[in-house]
Parts: sequence; C-alpha cells; structure tokens
Amino acid sequence: MVIRSLPLFVPVLLWVSLSLAAPAPGHGQELPPGADKALEHLDSSPRHGEWVDYPSADGDPVRAWVVYPERSDPAPVVVVIHEIFGLTDWIRGVADQLAADGFIAIAPDLLSGYGPDGGGTESVDQQGAQALIRELDRDRVNRRLQEAGEYAMALPAATDQVAMLGFCWGGTASFVMATEWADLDAGVIYYGTSPDTETLTSVQAPLLGLYAEDDARVNVTIDPALQELTRLGRSFEVEMYDGAGHGFLRQQDGRDGANLRASRQAWPRTLSFLRTHLEGR
Repeated sequence: MVIRSLPLFVPVLLWVSLSLAAPAPGHGQELPPGADKALEHLDSSPRHGEWVDYPSADGDPVRAWVVYPERSDPAPVVVVIHEIFGLTDWIRGVADQLAADGFIAIAPDLLSGYGPDGGGTESVDQQGAQALIRELDRDRVNRRLQEAGEYAMALPAATDQVAMLGFCWGGTASFVMATEWADLDAGVIYYGTSPDTETLTSVQAPLLGLYAEDDARVNVTIDPALQELTRLGRSFEVEMYDGAGHGFLRQQDGRDGANLRASRQAWPRTLSFLRTHLEGR
C-alpha cells in the first residue's frame, strides 16, 4: 500500500496501490544485512568504517560509527538512529550499506555515558539497553542527533546536505528531529510512531515513512500526522507493506517471506528518496 502527501503548490493527491510483487534489488541496491548476518557483513566490507567520539553540549562525548563511501566527490550525510536496543552490529551494518550506496553514514550511540562506568550500548545487555533508552531525555537525544549531523557535515569528504534515518524508537526520533532541526534536508522513518500533531507546524524537510501492515501500535499514529502535514502543505510520503511485521528490515527472514518482500521494496525506495533530496537526482 502506498499513500503520498504532496506539497500544496501542486494539487494534493492521495492514492493507494497494492503491492502484489516485490522486485529484487537492482545493481547498487543491495539490502542491508539482516540481524543474523550483520557481523559477517561488517567483517567482509571493503569500506572504511571507524569509531569516533564527537563533542556534545551536554558535556559527555558521544561515541559513533562512521562509514565512508568509495567515491571521488564529496558525499551527503545520513545520520542512522538506532532502535531501542542501542547501537548494535545491525545498525552498523545498515550504516555500512548506506556507504556502499554513496552516503557518509554516522550512527551515534545515544546511550554514550549512560551505561555502567560511563559506558554505552556495549556496557549493557539488550534488556539493559532498553531500560536505559526509556529513561533518556528527549531534548538531550535531539541535541546529540543534531550534533552528529553537524560533526559529519564538517568532515572534509562531506557536503552540507543531511538526512535522518531511524528504525522503531529511532524512527520516532527521526520524525521528531524534523520538528526540531530547521536545517534538516530529509527524514526517513522506518516503523516509528508519529509525534503529536501540534508539533508538526515546524516541519520543513520532506519525510518518507515505511511501515509494516501488521503493526497496529505504530500505524494508528500515521493518519493524524499525514492529514496534518497535508493540511500544512508539507511532503510526507507513506508506504505500507502487505503482510510485513514490525522491524522487517532487521528480521528479513520473518513473516513467511513478507518481511523480505517489504525490505526489497523499502530499501530502494529509501535510496531514491535520499538521492532526490540530498543530491537532486
């Protein structure tokens, strides 16, 4: 299912189309690894990835994974926002695939400084990461995400174009950043809830939302945001994937093939959206 909201300077058009078959990714549109293949993907990657610590106004440095594309000209930046599980190998694998597709990807560990002895995601197990994330201050998260984008855009190999791309908890954070950061050029939301409609008046960046059909908790928040952004003349494109479940890009082997079909459609759609709004192509 595809629903798109277009800016008001052209006639507003909403339509629905059923996705009956999913095309396989074409050249340059390989999928990020599933969670079970992430470390193998990273170990075999030819791209340059490195751990960095960037400064934050809250006083604590933020650890992040940065991956560079193999290209001769400067690249736009994509900030990859992790799930409620923290900065995992899977998120690093997504960042690596974004670099393979031509972007400088930076994935900040938003748990930096919150773990035992000032650690981050690496200092806790999955349950511990979820517990810590539920206690994060939203303003501090927003500040750290903006700082990640600013750090990456200042790299010599980067342009001044930046997008946010997040998953689940990070998808919500990506949507929220569109309400908070006026300089954001694009936002991609993978199965994240929408913010309160009264916050949407400040959205300027075009948004793409990618959702699973069997994910009612998230999906009930789509229509209010879509209607409000349409009323405001903002661009919010929504795609719903038949039979897929929450977290489909991470769990590509789930839902009797529906998650893989969704992934094969969503990732090329993501790349097309990013290239349009970050590179004008």
